[in-house]
Amino acid sequence: MREHLHKVDHGYIRYANCWEDADLLVEALDVREGQRVLSIASAGDNSFSLLMNGPELVLAVDINPVQLNLVELKKAAITALEHEEFLRFMGFRPSPDRLRMFPAVAAALPAASARYWEARKELVARGLIDKGKFENYFRLFRTRVLPLVHGRARIAELLREKTAAEQERFYDRRWNNWRWRLLFKVFFSRFVMGRLGRDPAFLAQVDVNVGEFIFQRAERHLRSTACQRNEFLEFIKTGAFERHLPHYARKENYDRIRRNVRRLVTFQGLAEDAFKEYGGFQRFNLSNIFEYMPNAVFVQVTRDIVDHAEPGARLAYWNLMVPRRMSAADDRLLFMEEVSVALSARDKGFFYRAMHVDEKR
Repeated sequence: MREHLHKVDHGYIRYANCWEDADLLVEALDVREGQRVLSIASAGDNSFSLLMNGPELVLAVDINPVQLNLVELKKAAITALEHEEFLRFMGFRPSPDRLRMFPAVAAALPAASARYWEARKELVARGLIDKGKFENYFRLFRTRVLPLVHGRARIAELLREKTAAEQERFYDRRWNNWRWRLLFKVFFSRFVMGRLGRDPAFLAQVDVNVGEFIFQRAERHLRSTACQRNEFLEFIKTGAFERHLPHYARKENYDRIRRNVRRLVTFQGLAEDAFKEYGGFQRFNLSNIFEYMPNAVFVQVTRDIVDHAEPGARLAYWNLMVPRRMSAADDRLLFMEEVSVALSARDKGFFYRAMHVDEKR
């Protein structure tokens, strides 16, 4: 696992947002008060969401120090700012006042993170929520590719509220033309995604036609009414979370998360490094980390994680283009098939193949 990750550049913000459905994650893990949670950090969003019910600890783990600095900034902003201020500071809403808010946020940062962001205040001033490499990839799609396919009115119509029959008819008759099919598959091909969106090392285990796979997932979603309420799709199409915010940034969740935010701790390293320092956990958010591993490494990592999972522990993770199931690699885990199938069917992260939930016997 370490050799594989050494090939990846960790010197910039890869993800400014988490791209897994936190609504499903919160439901799947059902975190209880006093539990200990290990969560892949990424941009931090889903780790914050897991604070809702007062766990003892959410350990946000990542090998990328830049991602952890972003998590620390969001944590400090949640600590220091009221909800509307937080939305403006992070870039969910327009604001000329981010640098005015910055000193209060910086005062809540660890010293190293404060120095990191002090040197990058110009980036903070522009709003960070769309400043990751992956978000820039979607910006290129939105500004360079989509205008070659449809005009603004038709793009807006795609997400307008309508009946299931109307949505399906709109997609089939007005959206799904040859330019859409061709340019979508080219832009989301292995080559283009590897250069502009994800690190090529993250696609090493993929043996499907990447553009075709993602097109089929997108087509199924765009033909359904679910796309009208999808914050991920809204961002991809408009560059903003205008009508629908991520789970942790919604007013009804923000205040509960804020009360518990000091229980989130960041950790730079691998999960196995975290176990040496923190011991076992009852809940695991593993994102889609197994996507990037050769099968033998996946089995090894699975066994190490299960070794440090308490009896009754629950583990949630996603498959994108590489099928991996932890309970098939370690018989100490029980595959919660009915739950997994039901959650996958409602996943706003429409590009994922499946969400899996396992439980330690």
